[in-house]
Parts: sequence; structure tokens; C-alpha cells
Amino acid sequence: MSTNYDTDVAIIGYGPSGVAAANALGALGVTAIAFERDHDIYARARAVTVNDWTMRHFQSVGLDQQAKAEMDPTVALRWITYDGAELLRTPFPPGELGHATSYAIYQPALEQTLRDGASRYGDKIRVEYGATVVDVTQDVDGVTVTTRDMVTDEESSVRARYALACHGGEARTREHLGVKLLGDTLDVRWVVIDGKVKRWWPNRHILTFWSDRERPVVDIALGRDNHRWEIPLNPGETDADFDSPEKIWPLLESVGVSHEEIDIHGWAFYSHHIRSAEKWRLGERLFLLGDAAHLMPPWAGSGMQSGIRDAFNLAWKLAGVLDGTLPEIILDSYEAERRPNVDFYTGVSIQLGRIIKQELTPEEQAGLAAAQESGELPPLLWPPTYPAGWFTGISADPMGMPEGAVGRMIPQPRAANVQGLIGPLDDLLGSGFVVLGDNVDPVTVLSPAEKTAWDAIGVRYIAVRAADQATEGPDDVVDIDGTLLAWLRRYGARVVVVRPDRFVAAADSTGLSIPAL
Repeated sequence: MSTNYDTDVAIIGYGPSGVAAANALGALGVTAIAFERDHDIYARARAVTVNDWTMRHFQSVGLDQQAKAEMDPTVALRWITYDGAELLRTPFPPGELGHATSYAIYQPALEQTLRDGASRYGDKIRVEYGATVVDVTQDVDGVTVTTRDMVTDEESSVRARYALACHGGEARTREHLGVKLLGDTLDVRWVVIDGKVKRWWPNRHILTFWSDRERPVVDIALGRDNHRWEIPLNPGETDADFDSPEKIWPLLESVGVSHEEIDIHGWAFYSHHIRSAEKWRLGERLFLLGDAAHLMPPWAGSGMQSGIRDAFNLAWKLAGVLDGTLPEIILDSYEAERRPNVDFYTGVSIQLGRIIKQELTPEEQAGLAAAQESGELPPLLWPPTYPAGWFTGISADPMGMPEGAVGRMIPQPRAANVQGLIGPLDDLLGSGFVVLGDNVDPVTVLSPAEKTAWDAIGVRYIAVRAADQATEGPDDVVDIDGTLLAWLRRYGARVVVVRPDRFVAAADSTGLSIPAL
């Protein structure tokens, strides 16, 4: 096959996962061509939230501030009954990752921000709209993607080194290659109603779950002046029973919303899926991302976010393989890391759904109340972790959480460089690998063999100083808030190797050798 490539990466589908991949690759100097059937962004909001982990990814490509302009921080979530009794309330604590713990979004606005972001890279990131993918073939050297123009019906082909299938749950590429989507589709149909706010009503800003066995409701403020309700259809009800605003209004009135508060601007019907592709790497050069790889119920707000995290996890690995600094086998760690994380959020989503639908046993309800009283963080708010993958010396507890620093994402405090420039830590660290030392030059801790191995992938060595200390080396960073230093000491790590995605790859407490695959 020809090794004359048109681009480094072909991106099939330009929804949230595809446009996230375009931004992540473009920021790393990787070229890509994306293929998308529709010229316009889907006008309906589907996802409703992003958290600080996802926002940190947007920060890595310089889009966090633009994204936040269309969002509102989420202050809490609560579970209430139709008679007004509050069953449970969970405030969103301040995050350690440099952003608010959670944000309410308006998905079309977020996707536009991401599309505008990808356009910064000019011809390095190209998008072919109105193109449907009709064939994908791969060989030892690359991938050939054949598309058909939806207007002219003409076919053309693009040759790439790798391809990412990001075109949603239908995933024609996955089906074309015979990859099975395992799991279930739940039999309950849901109507999702979007409205424009005309007048504030009490506690509109709190993410509310109306708990009820027959008609549970998700009631959530979106970004801008939008609001969303997700309501199940009862047995015997069909989409046709709710085919006009007059038939939709009684559903909203049941949760206290009237014509004075909102204008309905759309609704749609969905079924919830709990499904995952049997494999996410197809052959050597084709990967499934987002809904093409996995589908989960919406309760944890993690479906779209998981696809975005897929994209950023894979992008720095592809960039390293393409520039020769990382071995090709590191691409196997994409699924090894992302699948357990997606499974975790799928489980959280299912459990939240059981709370909303009042399916918990009395014992489970008592345990939930006890956890809340103790101040224990619910799983939805646990910090980002990977229990397996490209790490050295990782170990996990019975819950699958890493026991030490390895496999965890480092916090992001306010920091300063030696000249006194203050900003978020990530902006001072740069986009590559870094080795951080707790008040020590990390080079003095690594063995010669360890340093040689890390040097080969272009790491920076940085000593982290406390705010009441003087800097010593030209690359020192000052932890103004003390958050990072406290975190390192909590996990008994004096030196850590941090990957481009800010997860700890190795620590002196478990070994600083480069991860083996």
C-alpha cells in the first residue's frame, strides 16, 4: 500500500469526541482531516454538564475561558419528592483541578467553541462537511478512508496513518468491521424538553432530581438561559402522545413550571443504553471513541465527557508515536485506561438512576444518608483516576482506586515561575512530560538509567517550592496555594513523573522507571 499520506489522522465524525480530538491533535502539531455528514451543529442540547477534569482538557488547548463564557457553575444537586420533601442534597465542593467542580453547559454553544478552536490550526486541521464515510480499510502502514459527497455523489479517498471513529452510537465503521456492541437498551422511553427561561423560579440553579417510582424527573439549568427536563413515558404512552406543546405542558406543570417561567423551544425522545464495543482498537490503526465505543445512561452527566476524555487520552499518545518519542505499543494503553473509567461512570450513572427512581433498599438508603452525614464525597465527585495502563508501580484498593500518587491526576494550584509570573500550574508546566520534585531538584533523585529513559521522551525537570521559600533553579515553580505540595506528601511522593494529561506515571515511592508495556 502507498505510504504517501494525506494527513496523520483521519477523524470520522465531528461531534464532541471528534472536534475534541481535532483540538487535542492540532495543539500537539498533528495534522488531521475530519469527515462530517452535517454542515451545522445539532441544534438540540444533549449533554448537560462538564466537570473540572474535562475543563482542564479544554485549558490544555487554550479554550477553557471561551468555554466558561457559555457556562454556569453548578452549586449543588438534590433529590426531592413531588410533595416537596428533600431526600438528599449534595453541595459541589471547591475542586483541586483549577476549575469549578461542575458546570452547566449548553451543548451547541460548547461545540461551536470547540469548532472555532480547531479552526485556529488552519490547514493542519481540515474538515470536510457533507461527506459520508462509505469504506475504511487499513494495512500495516496506514488507513484509507473512502467518502461520498452527499451532494454530488462523488467518491474520494484519503490516506492517513491512523483513524478515529467518532461518529456516535450508530457507528457505521464499527459495524462495517464487524465489531459487536455489547450490553442492553433499557425499555423505558424518555421525553427530553428544552425551554428558554422567562422568569426565575425558586432554586432553579440547583440540579434537581424529582424522585418517584412512576415519573422521576431530571430538572437542570443549562448554560445561557436554557433549562432541561427529562421525563419517562409511562407504560402505554408513546411518542405520539406528546406531539404538541399542549400535550407537553402537563408534564412540566407537574413539577411546578408554568408559561410564566419558560417558553418551550423543543423536545425529543430517547432510550437509555448501557453498551460498550467489544474492543476499542480495531487492528493496529483504527480506534473507537465516544458513543462509537460506549453508551451509558445520562444520570452521571458523563457520556459526552467520556468521549472528550477518550480523545485527549489518545491524542498525546498518537503524537508521541508519530514523532518517534513513544513506542507504538503505548496505543494499547488507550483502552486499558479508558474502559475501566467509562465502566466506573456507567456504574455511577446506574446507581444515581436507582436513587431517582426510588429503587434503593432501606439498607441502601440508610447507607446513603450515613455517607452524606459523614461528609464523604459521592462517587460522582471522586477525583480522576486510572487504575491500570501506562504507569509504573500502580496499585489499587478493593474499590479499584489507586492507593498512591501513581494513576491519579495532580491538583492544579495557582503557581508562579522564578520571575514571579502567577497563573494556573498547567500553564507554567507546558504541554509535555514533567518530573516534579517536592522542594528538591528531581534530577538528583533519579538514577542515571531512569534519567536517560525519561530524557528520551523530552521531559522537563522542575522543583516545586513553597510560597515562603526562595527559588533556586531557573525552572522552579512556586506552589502559592500549597495544594500540590500537600497532595504529594499525602501520598508519600517526593518526586513524580507527570504525563501530558497530568496523571502521575511514576513516583519515587513505587519506582521512577519508565512504564513498561
